[in-house]
Amino acid sequence: MSPTKARCGLLVLALMAALSGPAVAQNLDQGKPASKLFAEGCASCHRSPRGLAKGRFHLTLYLFLQKHYSTGASSAWALTSYLESIDSEKRAAAKPQAASAKSRSSMRPPAPVPSR
Repeated sequence: MSPTKARCGLLVLALMAALSGPAVAQNLDQGKPASKLFAEGCASCHRSPRGLAKGRFHLTLYLFLQKHYSTGASSAWALTSYLESIDSEKRAAAKPQAASAKSRSSMRPPAPVPSR
């Protein structure tokens, strides 16, 4: 076999391998619940998901997580929703206590003026 035929044969094999189908990357995070994504990717630095979404817009948090911490758009969206749900639960639990404290304090008479 001549070197030209060998090169041509290698070229044909390379083309066949390239055209046989694209290599599909597998997303290992797909289908995992957001709490597990947090435990596997975030818990090494953050002890709790509480407060991580505080003061952040939904879209900017999503874009930040997608760019820096997640393997894809779906896992970034799941993490964003998870972090916001944790913080909204915390706020919802704190609101009734604050409202009841305000209503009690408004019903109390003012303190008497000390006499001299």
